[in-house]
Amino acid sequence: MGGMAYRICVVCMANYCRSPMAEVVLRAKLAAHGLDGRVIVESAGTEGWFAGSGMDEQALETLTRFGYDGSAHRARQFAEDWFGRYDLVLAMDRVNQSALRRLAPAGAHVRLFRSFDPSAPEGAEMPDPYRRGEAEFERVFGLIESAAEGIAGHLARIVR
Repeated sequence: MGGMAYRICVVCMANYCRSPMAEVVLRAKLAAHGLDGRVIVESAGTEGWFAGSGMDEQALETLTRFGYDGSAHRARQFAEDWFGRYDLVLAMDRVNQSALRRLAPAGAHVRLFRSFDPSAPEGAEMPDPYRRGEAEFERVFGLIESAAEGIAGHLARIVR
């Protein structure tokens, strides 16, 4: 990689719940693996419904409860010309993965976020907790942590 940072974008539908939570957690996991600064994580949505807004209040509360700070997040929409910025684009579910693949140039790496979780079944998606209450946000947070640990471990092996 010649000193250049490895870049990841985590993508859900609106960049309001899942992908901002995953961005924050993944950054922390990467730092714990000594990859802070060597891997850059951002997030976006395939839709622009909440562009410019902070993350969902329940998502922010869930992160805070587990010791993470998501207050700086501002939602944005993924643009087709962004593929050149990222080494890896991680979709939260198959709907968003399909939307991204329709935009992607040949050779772009678009995978499901949970594909890095060794305990997840093949093709596992990240459920959308939007408006589903505290228990669902906590469940999704746990799934994000597990997959983020898998991503960080994978990158620790390939990013020098």
